[in-house]
Amino acid sequence: MLLFEKNFLSKKNLIMENYYPKIRLGGMGVNISDWLLSKTLSLLGQIGTLSGTALERVVACILQNGDHGEHIRRAFSHFPFPEHTEKVLNAYFVKGGITKGTPFKTVPFFNLNPDPLLVSLTICANYAFVWLAKEGHSNPISINYLEKIHIPHIYAITGAMLAGVDEISMGAGIPLQIPKVINDIYEGNIVSYNVPVIGKNITSSEVRFDPKSFFGSNLPSLKKPHFIPIISSNLLALLFTTKLPPGSVYGFVVEEPTAGGHNAPPRNKVEYGIKDVVNYNEIAKLGLPFWIGGAYASPEKLKWALSVGAKGIQAGSIFALCKESGMWPAYRKKVCKLGFNDELQVRTDIRVSPTGYPFKVAVVSGTLSEDYIYELRPRICDKGLLRTLYEKSNGKIGYRCSAEPEYQYSHKEGILADTVGIACLCNGLLSTCGLDDPGEYPIITLGDDFSFLKKLMKNENDSYLAKDAVDYLLS
Repeated sequence: MLLFEKNFLSKKNLIMENYYPKIRLGGMGVNISDWLLSKTLSLLGQIGTLSGTALERVVACILQNGDHGEHIRRAFSHFPFPEHTEKVLNAYFVKGGITKGTPFKTVPFFNLNPDPLLVSLTICANYAFVWLAKEGHSNPISINYLEKIHIPHIYAITGAMLAGVDEISMGAGIPLQIPKVINDIYEGNIVSYNVPVIGKNITSSEVRFDPKSFFGSNLPSLKKPHFIPIISSNLLALLFTTKLPPGSVYGFVVEEPTAGGHNAPPRNKVEYGIKDVVNYNEIAKLGLPFWIGGAYASPEKLKWALSVGAKGIQAGSIFALCKESGMWPAYRKKVCKLGFNDELQVRTDIRVSPTGYPFKVAVVSGTLSEDYIYELRPRICDKGLLRTLYEKSNGKIGYRCSAEPEYQYSHKEGILADTVGIACLCNGLLSTCGLDDPGEYPIITLGDDFSFLKKLMKNENDSYLAKDAVDYLLS
């Protein structure tokens, strides 16, 4: 048993209907908010949030690296449908791990009729990470998804719910469909999700999943997790509370433009201004718990958030740079050193993400933040997580990504100008957590504020634990 588990397992069980922690971990990047960091935050009495983005690829890579510590296989041994974990292990597990410099085995792309192995992998991967984050305690664990990655949701959420996830949060879009998805999985129904299609005659398509048919039996009894959308405006808060049945939304995370990762586009489409300022008094009047994210990693900002009616803050960067995070240690040390010396810049890049949403990029040498690195990397789309669906001239549905080679995007009837400045976030974020193929470069995303580093580090080469960050925020 890990030392931090021994220290905190004796605490009172925190999973209760009206327990409102003051700190929520942001679901960061790809595997930055991994199961260890999320578990640590939960055992510290806060809300540990897993990043659910691309977990099927994360777990496939971990298995090919040999699954050191046997964590994934330990979680798999508890999965209620073992024939599916066996299929995943046969496909991806490499005893002792692949040799350094060997590319990872290809994981199929998601489409409207995904490969059954990919469905099994996605369900099992989300199950494994939630199970590991909850192992040995019953404190709350949340998982975060990007709405823009539409197709995997019904499979990923199924896996998370099979492992007993307590909360599901979602941003980078308007996830009005998620409460019904959660309810259908909970009740054992066929699950569906409408996926947008760019076209004149076809504007959406549907992906469907029948758990009973896929597993050959009914799902075991499940817990129904809370749903917490990530919003950026009063308008969105009203949309969720008026368009959905009562009880669909448990609460909100309100992310300001200073938060890391994807940001909501500015209302005037050019720069953030007065229209993007949230009226927290109006949010509070809705009567639902909410947390505020975006440069709030200080005791003073936490106190201010509480004063306007919030239950606390969502904090990301302060935990992305702690020792337990999933960021590759060499990148984490470099970023901490830059930030400690006031030499770290973070830009809000309007172009870089294929989603069309602004994306925070930390300017760090040797990463895709540098123009020459961006130009050095050949354009390739071999993960396909951020592909969009479009209507072909023949009336069929195709898939394209503005980060793929220009000639491919143009051949798929895309506008060539839409590819300018776009980076492959799939490979860049996998590289940031050390799960990259040869020749890939990281892209590091952080929020605007990292003043906390001088509170937590003695010098530029120092490091800190998640517990140090929590103690500082609550001081």
